[in-house]
Amino acid sequence: MALRINDTIPNLNVTTDQGSFDLHDWIGDSWAILFSHPKDFTPVCTTEFGAVARLTDEWEKRGTKVIGVSVDGVEDHKKWKGDIEKAGGAHPGFPIIADDGLEISKAFDMLPAEAYLPDGRTPADSATVRSVFIIGPDKQLKLTMTYPMTVGRNFGEVMRALDALQTTVNHGVATPADWTVGQDVVIPPTVSNEDAAAKFGEYDAVLPYLRMTKLPS
Repeated sequence: MALRINDTIPNLNVTTDQGSFDLHDWIGDSWAILFSHPKDFTPVCTTEFGAVARLTDEWEKRGTKVIGVSVDGVEDHKKWKGDIEKAGGAHPGFPIIADDGLEISKAFDMLPAEAYLPDGRTPADSATVRSVFIIGPDKQLKLTMTYPMTVGRNFGEVMRALDALQTTVNHGVATPADWTVGQDVVIPPTVSNEDAAAKFGEYDAVLPYLRMTKLPS
């Protein structure tokens, strides 16, 4: 069964390089980002883990935990972290799930139910395990992104999307294309003009259904 936006993520017990725990317990009252990889010791994925590690302070500012997933075992994860730190210039202090049984990959609809890891496998055997999942404190899936193996993910965009999600949840607004923190936001069509004026004060009706306003402080 596919996992869609606003679905509650499965509360799987996962094994990581930092021990075992249930996903829901690990998330707690935080936001969470789960990002997945088809194999340890691969070039593009190594640069991505380094990028996430360098953003540690930014994740913390946003009350967000990050967790990696790779279709290899715990010992490989521990060894790989040395390479990640060497290449990325920052220690990856977040856990990495050992999904060598493909439980996470299948539960999050990254691989079909019949998938398995053949002997002597290559990253191509689990190539679709290249996704980002942003999860809210309610344990519901808020956003997904999936990339091919050849294209490194832009974690600045992941951060921007996280900011937008937290802003829409906290203030009952929407965000326009290319929005970043501090820019004007969209008043949802479900809010009447009278209620919009009461809540936001002045706003710009670009179109009858597109009303822009400054974010309330």
